[in-house]
Amino acid sequence: MFGFGKKKRREQVVEASAQSPTAQMTRSTLPEGTLPEGMPPTKASEPSPAQNATEQIVEPGRLARAIAKQAAGLQDKEKGKRFLAGLRNGLARTREVLTADLGELVTGRKEIDQDLLDELEILLLSADVGIPATTRIMDDLSYRVKLREVSDPAALLQAVRRHLAEILKRNTAPVRQPMAGKPQVILMIGVNGVGKTTTIGKLARQLKDEGNSVMLAAGDTFRAAAVEQLQAWGERNDVPVIAQHAGADPASVIFDALQAATARGIDVLIADTAGRLHNKTNLMEELRKIGRVMKKIDPDAPHEVMLVLDATTGQNALHQAEQFNGILPLTGITLTKLDGTAKGGILFAIAEKLDVPFRFIGVGERVEDLRHFDADEFLNALFAP
Repeated sequence: MFGFGKKKRREQVVEASAQSPTAQMTRSTLPEGTLPEGMPPTKASEPSPAQNATEQIVEPGRLARAIAKQAAGLQDKEKGKRFLAGLRNGLARTREVLTADLGELVTGRKEIDQDLLDELEILLLSADVGIPATTRIMDDLSYRVKLREVSDPAALLQAVRRHLAEILKRNTAPVRQPMAGKPQVILMIGVNGVGKTTTIGKLARQLKDEGNSVMLAAGDTFRAAAVEQLQAWGERNDVPVIAQHAGADPASVIFDALQAATARGIDVLIADTAGRLHNKTNLMEELRKIGRVMKKIDPDAPHEVMLVLDATTGQNALHQAEQFNGILPLTGITLTKLDGTAKGGILFAIAEKLDVPFRFIGVGERVEDLRHFDADEFLNALFAP
């Protein structure tokens, strides 16, 4: 999974051509800020003088067993055309605005004129592709039209697709790997309401299904019920959660979690953080502190700083990415809620502005709807009839 998890790396050594399966999961997921039905809230224990963190080791209950049983029956069901169909369904609203309108734009036209180019520019901007990317695309297309390299509307449409593909494929940096004996640390950041904690739960499930041992760190000590929500995901996925009391220092929680993960030989540690406004200096400074504290145990940690963005916010998502990247350099982006917006073009705007690869996209509520981002699959789903 993009180099996440030691199990995957071991398999690559044994069989370089093997492709790890994408874990499939139950159709019901835990919405942001809620607990599984019938589960009472669980309070994080107060730390004792001898122990700053309370490790929540959740035994596999009926819910966890039921989920595991259902997940086993869903393994490897979405392949080939079915996978593409699922992705296309998730991108339906963006496709309606971007590709359907592109098709209508050239239908019935026999030549490229200035009116067509102007309409194309407006269409790209309305789909949130962004001013920098749109300007660069239009400048190149206008030049090629003058040279007669692009001479008809159908060729113009193909040229637009090539430009969009080039934007997405520029950002393909691999995930950094930990030193031997150290867990791979994924630090999840983002503003409130983007689906960050839910993304953590889905990612943990997929990593665990690939054979990795996973631990979660409840670094969001500010939002009401944040710790309980992460503990619910821990029980659901049968993975340990390291937590402290509400209002505790997030850096302390994550430090203790990294110590515990290292001692236990955990493959992957996923650290949650409080949702914060990107324009709040004191909260953003806290992210720097978390990064510094991790390096006391592992100088290379965190190995992945993953920003979670909400696609429905359009250009504001790009602004958030720029602000967060200035505080703690990003190494990956997950874009959620693509199934609920026509603003999926923001993905191109972010890729054009930042040299940060997309790791995952969220196109639905189910665990399997958190999908590995693949530029070709994304474009095929976006442009396929």
